[in-house]
Amino acid sequence: MITISLCMIVKNEEKVIGRCLDSVCDIVDEIIIVDTGSTDRTKQIVSTYTNKIFDFVWIDDFAAARNFSFDQATKEYILWLDADDVIEDKEKIKLLQLKQDLNQTVDAVSMDYHLAFDSEGNVTSSLRRYRLVKKDKSFRWVGYVHEYLPISGNLLNSDVAVTHLPSPEEKPSERNLQIYENMQSSGKPFTPRDLFYYANELMDHRFYEKAMTYYLRFLNTKNGWVEDNIRACHKLADGYHQLGLEDMNVYWTFQALSYAVPNPETCCRLGFIFLQKADYTSAAHWYEQAIADEQENKPRFFHNYAHSTWLPHLQLAVCYDRLGQHQLANEHNEIAAQYHPNHPSILSNRDYFKRILSQ
Repeated sequence: MITISLCMIVKNEEKVIGRCLDSVCDIVDEIIIVDTGSTDRTKQIVSTYTNKIFDFVWIDDFAAARNFSFDQATKEYILWLDADDVIEDKEKIKLLQLKQDLNQTVDAVSMDYHLAFDSEGNVTSSLRRYRLVKKDKSFRWVGYVHEYLPISGNLLNSDVAVTHLPSPEEKPSERNLQIYENMQSSGKPFTPRDLFYYANELMDHRFYEKAMTYYLRFLNTKNGWVEDNIRACHKLADGYHQLGLEDMNVYWTFQALSYAVPNPETCCRLGFIFLQKADYTSAAHWYEQAIADEQENKPRFFHNYAHSTWLPHLQLAVCYDRLGQHQLANEHNEIAAQYHPNHPSILSNRDYFKRILSQ
């Protein structure tokens, strides 16, 4: 069985840190906490779980703080989490099994990161991140903000999931945006990844025009990861929609096709364009493509489940109803209900199709 150091960086996390550590403390062999300047009870709470608490003077550099936390680890593997992450009970069983069975030739293990949920508790958005890494590989974090861990070697995709549970009152942080603006004012060079994530921060804070400028700068580098290129096209489409420029919204939706085979989100966006034009046959084609992608079980780093489950089925119910294929429309509405049983549109459609089909 391998040994694991949990490495975390924290600041003012008294509302969530206990929940996180409770979920994992009986699995890991060591807990390393790096505090970057808490003024609340965070360190007091953490001290009931570990005495390995280190202070790190904040220098607007997340990678530096995470690398410092990794440097304190003494076990064979490092697991990293954020304070508002938890390992749910069913995932703890999987993680314990992974700890027992992991071949020590494995250098890094990826896990699902569940980011959002619907009213029934179903995962609606997730991505994969390398969470467990071998200490002696000396992997180092990169990036002042939205840092990432370049990984290589013998890699394993696990079925373990980490759940992100931010506080309900949490609002978009000004911190990340400020770091990027400090980088800009001090003349620090932006990588393509920096341009993309700075644009995301601007978008989240509703600075749409400036955000679109940086998405364009990012795409013009022609050095972006293909998934980020596609997401930038979607973000540009959203930005122009917010500004009321629907022709540009359509343009950037189609531009996503220039980077790769359309993913479910692109398919749904294309379907909606044709649905608005009352071209129900074309709209149905793209919604069917979104479903086909899910049926093929293609691996995706980013996964918004709505775009390959209930949403295209719900829209296909509309398309086929408009095309006079009411039975088929009803079938798609019922499939949508399997994913989202209490969605008001699905329930309304059910009543509608009962009337139509009874006639």
